[in-house]
Amino acid sequence: MKGHKTIGKAVIKLPNGKKLDLPVYKANLGPNVIDIKQILSEGYFTYDPGFVSTASCTSDITYIDGDKGVLLHRGYAIEELVAKKTYMEVAYLLLHGELPNVKQRKVFIRDVQHHTLVSERVAHFIHGFDASAHPMALLISLTGALAAFYHETTDISSPEMRYDNSLRLIAKVATLAAMSYKYSIGGAFMYPQNHLSYTENILHMMFAKPSEEYKIDRMTVKALEAILILHADHEQNASTSTVRLTGSTNANPFACISAGIASLWGPAHGGANEAVLKMLNEIGTVDKIPSYIKMVRDKSSGKRLMGFGHRVYKNYDPRAKVMRKICHNILKHLGKENDERLKVAMELEKIALSDNYFVKRNLYPNVDFYSGIVLSAIGIPVSMFTAIFAIARTVGWVSHWRELHDDPEFRIGRPRQLYQGMRKRSLK
Repeated sequence: MKGHKTIGKAVIKLPNGKKLDLPVYKANLGPNVIDIKQILSEGYFTYDPGFVSTASCTSDITYIDGDKGVLLHRGYAIEELVAKKTYMEVAYLLLHGELPNVKQRKVFIRDVQHHTLVSERVAHFIHGFDASAHPMALLISLTGALAAFYHETTDISSPEMRYDNSLRLIAKVATLAAMSYKYSIGGAFMYPQNHLSYTENILHMMFAKPSEEYKIDRMTVKALEAILILHADHEQNASTSTVRLTGSTNANPFACISAGIASLWGPAHGGANEAVLKMLNEIGTVDKIPSYIKMVRDKSSGKRLMGFGHRVYKNYDPRAKVMRKICHNILKHLGKENDERLKVAMELEKIALSDNYFVKRNLYPNVDFYSGIVLSAIGIPVSMFTAIFAIARTVGWVSHWRELHDDPEFRIGRPRQLYQGMRKRSLK
């Protein structure tokens, strides 16, 4: 974590006539930042709903340029990482700041594998839930419950324990997610296999059965590996900010990641790819697309084109560019090009990329649009979409959680408000 480089001052004139010289800090990439802490001593807050213009922290992990469609992890472009690296290598990069050499990669994979098993008591715990419970509800609860099993190792003042628990979470969230799915369908839990890769293990734990051999399809592994890398981190989004805010209270890491998973579940965040499939099901067939597009154009209809546009990207989401190619390849590989729902998706894609109404509004297909289609094509049910996202994003969350605790400016998060309620009054 580097110190701030001051490159000048911004002068602000307050309503009381006082002028403040506010330091301006240099960003390595992206907008420079004005430090506004001084205005509190003058009796003012800043007003920024959704924190869209507020930098809440200093970070070295991920950089996004939404106007240019750029996403960098520790300086490496997401397109290059997907093409040349595995999810475990990207996980190491996010945690350590550099890609691993051969020995470091081997040790890292071994250390993660060491933590993949969960206590047998978790199986008893999970049976207390209703069988119809959503996998995400189970994953939130089970992740938080890990604190009960590792209470003696949650000394967050120890860098070593912070790292060990980061590895523990990366490993166990995948196991817990698979268990949540198996429980929801009444299937037998499958133990993780250390001879399999991280991504292969996810497929094994979700789809294998004790009674028969499970054959892993290489193209399916490649597609899921790409999804994991593309969702590994995305700067200060809602769930990451939730992890950081929870972590600022010195809460244990399992509680912090459980809070992040809960935030991710929202349909405006990690649940967006699930919303894409619901939209495709609602449209049904290609011939019904024109009428649906007409409703989308009519603001009073309440209909939205799910999986298009992005809060940050005003250009083509770089993750979507990668995912688009993978999407078309996996559909061809699995012989599902003629699946009606997927035909609807491809036609919507064509319209969004050519229709001026969508182009001028920057409503390009985003990563959620393609990832939902790919996950559906490889057999992952809609209820598990956000759980897969949570598996991928856990490494980003723990990276930010560790960075938070290494930050010399670490302090508890406490946003302010513009109060517009009643003034003080007395009971009659």
